[in-house]
Amino acid sequence: METYEYKIDNEQHVGQRIDKLLSDMNTDWSRSQIQDWIKEELVTVNNKMIKSNYKVKMNDHIVVTEKEVVEADIQPENLDLDIYYEDKDVAIVYKPKGMVVHPSPGHYTGTLVNGLMYQIKDLSGINGEIRPGIVHRIDKDTSGLLMVAKNDIAHRGLVEQLVDKTVKRKYIALVHGNIPHDYGTIDAPIGRNEKDRQSMDVVDNGKEAVTHFNVLEHFNDYTLIECQLETGRTHQIRVHMKYIGFPLVGDPKYGSRKTLDIGGQGLHAGVIGFEHPVTHEYIERKADLPKEFEDLLEEIRLRDA
Repeated sequence: METYEYKIDNEQHVGQRIDKLLSDMNTDWSRSQIQDWIKEELVTVNNKMIKSNYKVKMNDHIVVTEKEVVEADIQPENLDLDIYYEDKDVAIVYKPKGMVVHPSPGHYTGTLVNGLMYQIKDLSGINGEIRPGIVHRIDKDTSGLLMVAKNDIAHRGLVEQLVDKTVKRKYIALVHGNIPHDYGTIDAPIGRNEKDRQSMDVVDNGKEAVTHFNVLEHFNDYTLIECQLETGRTHQIRVHMKYIGFPLVGDPKYGSRKTLDIGGQGLHAGVIGFEHPVTHEYIERKADLPKEFEDLLEEIRLRDA
């Protein structure tokens, strides 16, 4: 590991958040990367641990221990992933419903990362040993498209676009109830549920979360909608739709008690679009609904007829 030291002696730096300041001082580091290092206690100020929102003061002595990228001890697996786009810097890959994005302790096989390591030889290392190439994620029981970075420059560029809210992400969702209007925007902050730390909720002190939606099709008891994310909070669509009274069909965590047993929430990440971090070309791909989702919709249509 390499160590970097900074002394705050410039008035212009005083009052800035430490994660932003360090990413400005060293452009090889992304802001999210620094936030991870802070959580892992690899950043100190005056020999003390701090949080990412710490605002620097004059004469602060900052020490950053750059975390080494450790070769992932994960076995490549031939999972026959669908690659929608690939060049030397980035890829767009389809994650089927039921597949976990990246390994976790005790769960090191059958993940998207296992499949990526088999089909894509070069993956960025910024996220560390168990998440090579992963820039963002979708839930296990959500199907759809994900961006993948094949080198660290591409990784930083894609992450910055996520931070700047310029990545196009559209989802198809089936929700309980009949939404009475064709369009809507949910602007409600999301954070940990105080009573259940494994769940997210709309909370006053949460992080900004904005979801736009439009109705695609009305059924007697359900509504099919398209959601476009402006932010990317954990479980954002699932939490926001529950918040306005139209929870996702099949959602085991945020859904109605009387819901359809479809093996997880009816949610599909159908469109991903972004500026290529190296060539600056705009890239967009669309994935049709999986067959089981289409079959469910057809079943509901026949039932309503």
